[in-house]
Amino acid sequence: MSFIQEFREFAVKGNAVDMAVGIILGAAFNKVVNSIVNDILMPPIGLLIGGVEFKYLEWVLRPARVAAGGTEAPAVAVRYGVLVNTLIEFLIIALTVFVVVKVMNRMIRRREAMSA
Repeated sequence: MSFIQEFREFAVKGNAVDMAVGIILGAAFNKVVNSIVNDILMPPIGLLIGGVEFKYLEWVLRPARVAAGGTEAPAVAVRYGVLVNTLIEFLIIALTVFVVVKVMNRMIRRREAMSA
């Protein structure tokens, strides 16, 4: 069997197509979760902690300064607000995947019980 023929058989198998659809939907879902976190959840939290945009919270290690040659050296900072945003996004995605897998397992068990 030639390489091209073998690749063609792989590409049209249901598993490869299902995986591609899952990846595309996962990327779209990631955009939705980013929007939920950045546009819906974090603004009220920022308002509660003093009216700041949460993703801009940082701990400045060294402020921006002008070097001897006249070039500007940027600030060195730990941006913990971005980390918290990312952690919230992760928790939402992990919870969603957990619920989807739980529902799928329940459906599989019901189908197996009905066929037995």
